[in-house]
Amino acid sequence: MLTSLVDPKAKSFEEARRSFGWQVPGDFNMARAVCDRHAGRSSATALLCETSAGQTTRYTFSDLRSLSNRLANAFQSVGVQPGDRVAIILPQRVETGLCHLAAWKIGAVSLPLSVLFGTDALQYRLQDSGARIAICSKEGFDRVQSLRTELPDLDTVINCDDPKAGFWPLLKRGTATFEMIKSGADDPALIIYTSGTTGPPKGAVIAHRCLLGNLPGFEMSQNFFPQTDDLMWTPADWAWTGGLLDALIPAWFYGQPVLGYDGGRFDAEKACDLMDRYRVRNAFIPPTALKMLRQIGDLTARGVHLRSVMSAGESLGAQLYEWAAQALGVQVNEMWGQTEFNYIVGNCSAIMSVKPGSMGKAYPGHRVEPVDEGGNVLGDGKVGELCAHRDDPVMFLGYWQREQATQDKYLGPWWSTGDLGYRDADGYLWFVGRKDDVISSAGHRIGPGEIEDCMLKHPAVAQAAAVGSPDELRGEIVKAFIVLAQDHAPSDALRQDIQDAVRHNLAAYEYPREIEFVSELPMTTTGKVRRIELRQLERDKKGRS
Repeated sequence: MLTSLVDPKAKSFEEARRSFGWQVPGDFNMARAVCDRHAGRSSATALLCETSAGQTTRYTFSDLRSLSNRLANAFQSVGVQPGDRVAIILPQRVETGLCHLAAWKIGAVSLPLSVLFGTDALQYRLQDSGARIAICSKEGFDRVQSLRTELPDLDTVINCDDPKAGFWPLLKRGTATFEMIKSGADDPALIIYTSGTTGPPKGAVIAHRCLLGNLPGFEMSQNFFPQTDDLMWTPADWAWTGGLLDALIPAWFYGQPVLGYDGGRFDAEKACDLMDRYRVRNAFIPPTALKMLRQIGDLTARGVHLRSVMSAGESLGAQLYEWAAQALGVQVNEMWGQTEFNYIVGNCSAIMSVKPGSMGKAYPGHRVEPVDEGGNVLGDGKVGELCAHRDDPVMFLGYWQREQATQDKYLGPWWSTGDLGYRDADGYLWFVGRKDDVISSAGHRIGPGEIEDCMLKHPAVAQAAAVGSPDELRGEIVKAFIVLAQDHAPSDALRQDIQDAVRHNLAAYEYPREIEFVSELPMTTTGKVRRIELRQLERDKKGRS
């Protein structure tokens, strides 16, 4: 088992940074790094999967190697080739991990997609990526099947819940031995779609080396992972960077077990019960989930004994941080990153003072600074765009089939994140706002464009704008401002009908929880909606500066 990349004996954050150096081999495959090299430890638990019915199945790393080998052979038998996109539309279950491992073993590119996506969201991503095969739960299978005529590249759709002709019968057709493809560290391993803040969602192509780039932040956000008896859990969907690359895959890299729960939407009581029964020691818990857990009270009295907690997706805030310190007995390490450039800034309460509300500092091996429009690093206290230095193994390869969109994000040697912030005199980074129109709700980064397009399909909608409106529980909620078409009048029934349409066609977390009917939208002289005015209007209404 590989030891930590960051010196676990470091006495300070600065010492950890000074002693750190990247070691990225030319040849590197994530499947070997997180699975096969641990398989010799035949009894080592890799995954504990619990269903909503309370049934638990244990898998060792040896099990994962054998099963993923079978699946790799099965994928090849149905025509999956190196470079093909393998869509994975599954919750937290063993098949999800096996699909990623098998895809990487044959040199294919895994494409995680949320089980919450409706037909429109699935069609766009499957069509744009040119996915060759899709592996789904029963609900996802039905949605994808309804789209087959619109997806000419999609040859095979597999239903994981079909006992006769689904995932497991296919897997059993493959042998348990497989010679993994030799892949380079810069070869593509994943495509994860962004939220689409400046147009349609874009596929971020992520290389195998991104795992190594994630590790310093993972180790430090989990207060020097791994340690004896560590067990990782997150309520975050494994289809997202937060669930896949901030929890499942890095924990496996160190040969440590992960708890998966296929039980639907987050339930605070159930989460508390899971952490107690399985003795979870490490967790990634987004702020919204922490807010829900806060309603339970003292979690240590309920048997929750965590060693480390990382949180990201929205600002944690001082109040929630202080509650967690008392109710969980740990200091939550807030982190900041993006799909394209993940796990680059954060805290490590084991060796640094945490400033509640701050994003922390750039983790070892990474450089992040506020810069001006010319790419010049700004001094302490000056607000600029938070940019990450491009010479970094965690940086993605580019947007799928969108070279110009990739180039547009370069600012000399920097990658422009679109987020505004500043550095204080102690070197801590603070988030101020966003240059784009992203909505941060319950840990999800949501782009307005896809929501607006969906609403415009409704016959009653003439114009629509979606913005984030402040919310105590979720950080922000999606609010829509709608100009109705002629011969349509505002009503509660119409509002509900529009909400239902978005919920059905996109995802449950994307639907507008509030809709305001207006006579006109604020526009620029070039005909673009000024969402900044609508956001400020909402902040003024709710007393936010």
